[in-house]
Amino acid sequence: MEDHHAPILQMTGITKRFPGVKALSDVSFRLFPGEIHALMGENGAGKSTLIKVLTGVYSIDEGTVTMDNRTLAISGPLEAQKAGISTVYQEVNLCPNLTVAENIYIGREPMKHGRINWKQMNQDAEKLLRERLNLVIDVKAPLQSYSVAVQQLIAIARALSISAKVLILDEPTSSLDKNEVQQLFQIMRKLKSEGLAILFVTHFLDQVYEMSDRLTVLRNGELEGEYIAASLPRMELVLKMIGKELEILEDLPKQTGEGKSETEAEADAREVMITATGLGRKGAIDPFDLTIRKGEVVGLAGLLGSGRTEIARLIFGADRADEGKLTVADTGNSVKSPRHAIDQHIAFCSENRKTEGIIDDLTIRENIVLAYQATRGWSKPISRKKQDELAERYINLLQIHPKNPEQLIKNLSGGNQQKVLLARWLLMNPDLLILDEPTRGIDIGAKAEIQKLVLSLSKQGMGVLFISSELEEVIRVSDRVAVLRDRKKVKELSGEEINQQQIMKAMAGG
Repeated sequence: MEDHHAPILQMTGITKRFPGVKALSDVSFRLFPGEIHALMGENGAGKSTLIKVLTGVYSIDEGTVTMDNRTLAISGPLEAQKAGISTVYQEVNLCPNLTVAENIYIGREPMKHGRINWKQMNQDAEKLLRERLNLVIDVKAPLQSYSVAVQQLIAIARALSISAKVLILDEPTSSLDKNEVQQLFQIMRKLKSEGLAILFVTHFLDQVYEMSDRLTVLRNGELEGEYIAASLPRMELVLKMIGKELEILEDLPKQTGEGKSETEAEADAREVMITATGLGRKGAIDPFDLTIRKGEVVGLAGLLGSGRTEIARLIFGADRADEGKLTVADTGNSVKSPRHAIDQHIAFCSENRKTEGIIDDLTIRENIVLAYQATRGWSKPISRKKQDELAERYINLLQIHPKNPEQLIKNLSGGNQQKVLLARWLLMNPDLLILDEPTRGIDIGAKAEIQKLVLSLSKQGMGVLFISSELEEVIRVSDRVAVLRDRKKVKELSGEEINQQQIMKAMAGG
């Protein structure tokens, strides 16, 4: 993409603060007519905040936005639309019970003699879909009668009908299959050729390189850089997103846990705990094979959105697989639900500790004994004396602070909340412990303690499935590492193969 024409949209020195956190710090961004520009970054990089600032959902603390060389003061989403900036979100935010035509023109229906001109509206909708999106459908049918892919195209048509000059597509392919993705890409190319500027947010590296002319990388709320897509190698893009320098990585020694130097033959001789064969779920994770053995830590590495959590949820039965099978070794049973998983001694510590983990208004003690009580059933309450004993044991084992079991969990730091969740599952004495981002958002000391704990549990014979965005952590604790990219398991590494270089190579692909 040449720079001889002026950008249609320019954001300069954008800063956005929330109480106690600077979400964006002096970020600049530009978008040219007739280009597809990918916005890249890991979790917490500031992508969503930047889009919300651009679309008027958030006000700007510092910086300017100009469009067609005019300074914009965007006070809300309606202002952004009037300026020609339209967004199509990952979750299609249309009205499923209204017709296609009504969804496109809602709030802007053509009128005749003080009434809605239905005939005109239907004709306009048909023409718009046919001419701009090559889509011929019945516009009088309710939106919900069409697939998610078609609904997404209708959301794009709505944006175009407001005469958008800038189209923001936020994770548009996350719930589409391969054919639907290609259909969307055809339309994106057509709109680009008509001069529309498209801001494309996606986690899929293959799609970024297939579609983007230029890309902007954010990291920790700051601008890492703007690049021509064709001249930025994939490996470098991954490094820029994660924030590691290649030379430094090559010098990093592999940090093995004590007693991790067994041979592959010894590892293979361990008792198999679970086996996934061709296990997959449409739209979540492509079919994969994975074995976890007794006393073994298997790490899952991959960028955000690569399918790590999806694998964990399938193994725990929180999501149902629609192909392949998962067997629990000694029983030969499959896992049908989380309750069923717990009965088979599988525990899952979710990455969403706030929504899927802690119960805010209960004490540390009550949160620790929760799962144990649930397996006994409410007709067999654990005595208060026993609860106190268990709480004290795990508070000491995991160094939970404050040490007072009657403290409400919502008053604890993130790291201590995470330890309480761990205590809850350790109390169940599981054979397999699934840890999804167990150290996210906690301080370095607590991280080291959790890593040590994982290694000591595996030495005692527990199998652990360990998911972390921090590669050093995965390398430090894992006997084997499965690498994921774009919802596929692309490689499995063991022993000496487990190093930053190999993992990053597999994550970048191409």
